[in-house]
Amino acid sequence: MNQKHIRSLSGLFFAIALLLITSCSEQAGITEKNYERAEEYFRPNISQKVYHLEVNPNWIGDGPDFWHVTNTREGKRFFLTLPKEGESREAFDHDELAAGLNRIANLEADPADLPFDRISFITDDIIEFRIEDLIWKYNISTGELESRDSDRERPEGVVSPDGRFEAFIRDYNIYVRTIESGEVVRLSNSGEYLYEYGNSYGWADVIEEPDGERPENLFVRWSPDSERLLTYIADLRVAEKMYMLDFTVDTLYRPRLLSYYRGSPGDTTIVYHIPVIFDINSGREYFIDVDPIPHFMNVNFQWTKEGRELFALYPHRGFKQVDIIRVDATNGEVFTVLSDHTDISIEYGHVVHERVGDDLLLFSSQRSGWNHLYMYNRNTGELVNQVTDGDFVFKRLVNIDEDSRTIYFLAGGREEGRNPYYDHLYAVNFDGSGLRLLSPEDAHHQVSVSPCGNYLLDNYSTPEMPTVSVVRELPSGDDILRVSEADIGDLLEMGWQPPISFTVKARDNETDIYGLLYRPAGFSSRSSYPLINYTYTGPHASIVPKSFSTALINIMVPFTEFGFAVMVVDGLGTAQRSLDFRSWSYRNIGGNVDCHVAAIEQLSGKFSWLNTADGVGIFGHSAGGYDVGRAMLMHPDVFTVGVASAADHDHRMEKAWWPEMFMGYPVGDFYHEQSNITNAAKLEGHLLIAHGAIDENVNPSASYKLAEYLIRDGKDFDMLILPGRRHSFGRDHGDYFTKVRWNYFIRHLLGEEPVHNYQFRTLDEW
Repeated sequence: MNQKHIRSLSGLFFAIALLLITSCSEQAGITEKNYERAEEYFRPNISQKVYHLEVNPNWIGDGPDFWHVTNTREGKRFFLTLPKEGESREAFDHDELAAGLNRIANLEADPADLPFDRISFITDDIIEFRIEDLIWKYNISTGELESRDSDRERPEGVVSPDGRFEAFIRDYNIYVRTIESGEVVRLSNSGEYLYEYGNSYGWADVIEEPDGERPENLFVRWSPDSERLLTYIADLRVAEKMYMLDFTVDTLYRPRLLSYYRGSPGDTTIVYHIPVIFDINSGREYFIDVDPIPHFMNVNFQWTKEGRELFALYPHRGFKQVDIIRVDATNGEVFTVLSDHTDISIEYGHVVHERVGDDLLLFSSQRSGWNHLYMYNRNTGELVNQVTDGDFVFKRLVNIDEDSRTIYFLAGGREEGRNPYYDHLYAVNFDGSGLRLLSPEDAHHQVSVSPCGNYLLDNYSTPEMPTVSVVRELPSGDDILRVSEADIGDLLEMGWQPPISFTVKARDNETDIYGLLYRPAGFSSRSSYPLINYTYTGPHASIVPKSFSTALINIMVPFTEFGFAVMVVDGLGTAQRSLDFRSWSYRNIGGNVDCHVAAIEQLSGKFSWLNTADGVGIFGHSAGGYDVGRAMLMHPDVFTVGVASAADHDHRMEKAWWPEMFMGYPVGDFYHEQSNITNAAKLEGHLLIAHGAIDENVNPSASYKLAEYLIRDGKDFDMLILPGRRHSFGRDHGDYFTKVRWNYFIRHLLGEEPVHNYQFRTLDEW
């Protein structure tokens, strides 16, 4: 054999040996190190690895100055920003304050982590803060420090604007006390158990059976002149309850039976709110001339400054129509100022209806196919003019400057070539002229305007670009002060890789949809990695992170430390795009998963290191948990492992407002067709169902019902009920379920054995 052949064989043997070594190293198994690295990305931990991540301003009084607290390389620090002076500095001497607390109160306060997170500026030199039950006052100039007991007593009632009266509840009726004399007058006489004046129904009013009391939720809204008050009667007489068992009781043997009133889609046996007005001087009671309001529709009546009228955004059940109504407070008579309607549903919670001056009303509508602003005459309901127009989406009202007749707002999708989900700041004149971009950076802008309206704080970033925090001056939008820039040096040393932003085609093969793809830790393009899809496709939301902070701090990133790639995408039917875009999910919420399948196919074709041929994992919570069930049942060839937590597996068993708005009202056959329960027989892969035992937001009944049907059909699945847990678990701060979710994918998608009984190093509570 000649030397050439020997060298060739030697090279071949070396390549094979290297391949075997690499293969063995890739299959070395999951160890505690993987968990420890994943745990570093929990919110309390990773937030300490980034400095000046973003600025959350707390405006001081009516002026332009603000304070904020942030993590720095010197520890937690409070900063004071003075836009007029062009200065941002530490608000006080942290070492001196800590020394004073240690000297006076023996607190062992650490200047790098002072034992409070909020301050109040009493004067330019004096701040107050709370530590446990004490209020501390600190003079920044002199260093003087003193404390007083905090008054934590809850007032019995609601005091009128002029300070003369206090309204309160007693024996299911409304009373008013004259504060100076102590004289008490009973205003209502018809209140009784289950027909209760002033005690509005709270979303989480959980009752311990059999004799527990509903919590008190005093609702009284005084007129500005203190002559009248608005309240609700909570009518629970025909309302039906849902139930839960709490096993986390000391007796160990007998769980508590808990109940709460909750209507499901189409129900009439629900809690109603009946709005009433009382005239304080005459004692007369006026019922507002509207039908009893289902408690989940939340009509917010607002007084005019004269106190003789109220205005409200009034939705019709099913949310296909909303009205602006005016109420004559002297007799309860109602006038409809204007109406808006759509063939699918109006996103009631996002409708702008702002009074402008004495005669105008700013209103938002999707009637053109895009969410835009319109100006109306508030008295006649006549359309004055359309304020914004075009193929872009108005998202949030920032400020109205009546003197200059200028509206400041956030919108997305107007700037060509940019991600339509990124918010940009704009200004426009009342008459719709002079529309101008005030935030030129190609990034997502999160803004807060000062009370005086002359300045705003803008945090701008992208998932790949760390946050820059600047003060902008209005009306120009000029960047006049750079407050901070995020320092990610330590994060990069950890091995952080920003996600890959991607654009693919939706299930219609035409529409662009946007998402992020996270690479596994220690990524190599020559390796192959399993993919997990995080999902939450509620039509009211878009969940793909847009800012640097949300792209970093979430429940997706820790998965990368176990060797997973993670994808998140906003498909057709989700929010912040056109009305046509959202209409895809009307009566078809589960259909959004089809866009996820389309995205996976396109990403697999683009990135050879994605291993989707052996199946894809999927997880989600609440509406995302429903998505998981839908994906596993309708696309078993794609999704082979799923974790569905706190899910509404059948919208007929869900709280009424969400399905009635996005699935349709009245309830039709489409509810049955969209149910995971009625499709349970289609399950093929590994599915974990998880729910909190006392979840009053999404009752665990739907998870139990899905389990029942899976058992009927002889399907293998896993289930975890978390005793004593409500709707919130498995979030970015880490908890027991976080580990359970990791382990499920490690075992069934990665094909490795999880570490048994791993104990988190940095969590105080499970």
